[in-house]
Amino acid sequence: MSNTAEQLELDAPEARASAPAHLYPHEDGRPSLDDIRPLQNQFVIDRKTIRVLARAIDIAGLSLLALFSVSGLGIPVADLPLGVALPYMALPVLTVWALKSAGAYRFPFTEKILDHMAKVGLGSSFALAGLLSFSWLTGLGGSFLYLSGTAMIGGIFLMSAHAHHVSWTKHLIRKGRLSENVVIVGATDTASQLIERNSKDRELNIVAIFDDRLGRAPMDINGIPVVGTLDDLLAWEDLPNVDRIIVTVTTKAQNRVRLLVERLRYLPNRVVLLLDLDDYNPEGASLAQVAESPAAYVSGAPEDARRAFIKRISDVVIGGMMLIAFAPVMGIIALLIRMDSPGPVFFKQKRHGFNNKVIRVWKFRTMRPDSLAEEGIIRQVTSEDDRVTKIGKFLRRTSLDELPQLINILKGEMSLVGPRPHAVGMTTEETEVHHLVGDYAHRHRVKPGLTGWAQINGSRGPVHTAELVRERVRLDMEYVNRSSFWFDLYVMLMTAPCLLGDGNDR
Repeated sequence: MSNTAEQLELDAPEARASAPAHLYPHEDGRPSLDDIRPLQNQFVIDRKTIRVLARAIDIAGLSLLALFSVSGLGIPVADLPLGVALPYMALPVLTVWALKSAGAYRFPFTEKILDHMAKVGLGSSFALAGLLSFSWLTGLGGSFLYLSGTAMIGGIFLMSAHAHHVSWTKHLIRKGRLSENVVIVGATDTASQLIERNSKDRELNIVAIFDDRLGRAPMDINGIPVVGTLDDLLAWEDLPNVDRIIVTVTTKAQNRVRLLVERLRYLPNRVVLLLDLDDYNPEGASLAQVAESPAAYVSGAPEDARRAFIKRISDVVIGGMMLIAFAPVMGIIALLIRMDSPGPVFFKQKRHGFNNKVIRVWKFRTMRPDSLAEEGIIRQVTSEDDRVTKIGKFLRRTSLDELPQLINILKGEMSLVGPRPHAVGMTTEETEVHHLVGDYAHRHRVKPGLTGWAQINGSRGPVHTAELVRERVRLDMEYVNRSSFWFDLYVMLMTAPCLLGDGNDR
């Protein structure tokens, strides 16, 4: 493979001519969308969250050990002198700090298990030896032998816990469950460098390369196939499962980069411009690191793993409690629907979810059965719509028809709070809504919600004009930018008084 972008383009015809025919058995002899490498199913948490969990487990384990140890001194914990309790209180904090300083919470993709255990041994030994030396010199902690025994047990606990931490992480790495699914735009030398660098730690699962100048592009770069143009990427049905789109076109070609970014920035996927040594920095971009290379996010933002983990836990816990609490009400509603009109109890419609991925959203059926409507909205509901059943009018007014979406939340397809999921093919004024607002797809950067900021601010139900669509998208984007645990909690608390009495046209 050539070492410069220019050579890559010049050598492309020869690369296509020399490629083995069995690799790309298509009419023109070059890769297509069929040759894209397999996408990986990611684990529910990523490496950043694993680091946080590892520290939390260590602190919790050492704190419990310290508490158990001081309770064995024969003095009630509340009556312990500060001089006796201080070394035990310092044990978890000092040890975890030493482990972090030794690099025991980094969990690199290429780290060997023995190397990791050496870091744990070095960090814990340094901390515990320092703590015991301080206790011996000052006389703090009471019995020195008793404190030494506690420290020894703490060291054994840490070695055992980290043997589990690193083994579990290695298992996830081998399965590819911690690697982000990535596509590259631009068959350039920068792409070649990125792929080569990534091959050492496999942090990214690079599945394909797309290039707007396909005629001058090679068949593949370092084993990654160049499968199509930007139009092919935008039409690719698995695009919602891609975590990041990395643009590797040299920033010297600013006009070309600007055109590429302009077309990609309307996708809900995170779009990253890989920077070279130039100072080109698209407006509004925030600096980040991608596979050890300087990069700028031109669309989307770096994921907050801790925030996503907390949001998922709250969805499962609160959503599960709500499902249990509302189970009797849902049972009564199901019975009333069956008595009111013939047809199924539930209505499962195709709607857009996270990253524009199509999901089936559950609702109680409020209209006459329509199999075509389940594939997307044919016509939005209006006031006094004759398709709505008698019980359906009540359910839509009170938003009780949305309760089955708790199932979507527990499945991980939705969240309690987020932009409401819109139906596939939803139209307003005979135009699909995503054509009415340039930033429409950005509302899909987070999971859709059972309720949302737009809903408690009056934008709920059908949107019959372009202005209403723009207002909803504005509120949805305001939520995306402000999203936090406490903001979600506020939206949930405000939902009941705002949504009950939604109106007949929902």
